[in-house]
Amino acid sequence: MAKWVTRERPKTDRIACPWLIRKFIDPEAEFLYVSADQVLDVAGHEGAHSYDAPGAEYTHRDGLCSFEVLVEDYAIRDPAVALLARIVHGADVPEDRDATPQSRGLLAVAEGFFLLELGDYRQLELSLPVYDGLYAWCRHEVESGRAAT
Repeated sequence: MAKWVTRERPKTDRIACPWLIRKFIDPEAEFLYVSADQVLDVAGHEGAHSYDAPGAEYTHRDGLCSFEVLVEDYAIRDPAVALLARIVHGADVPEDRDATPQSRGLLAVAEGFFLLELGDYRQLELSLPVYDGLYAWCRHEVESGRAAT
């Protein structure tokens, strides 16, 4: 079981990444949310992977959001994950809000959970089924031929 550390007060990418990690990389992963200035120190001290933070092991690069970077670096070739990655990208990257028709909806859900101020771990717990449902929809879109893969 690996530890993964990121910034506290998650929204889109910092919730989507744990979903991806648990589903496709490490089902036993443990997630730590810390202040932004502590991410790299905590990662070093805990032997954890850092993500979605300045200087992190997995973070925005070359126009990709952290979710997309993980998909690329772990060579996840699932077409439904590729569609989900485009949706997450649009929700996470302000200049690409219209990347997919679903991106603004995912952003609204992520912002809504954020505004509930549930605490980082409760927000993660409640948000993961949203990504399960969105992934199921993506699989259906791909299997029915309605999604470009």
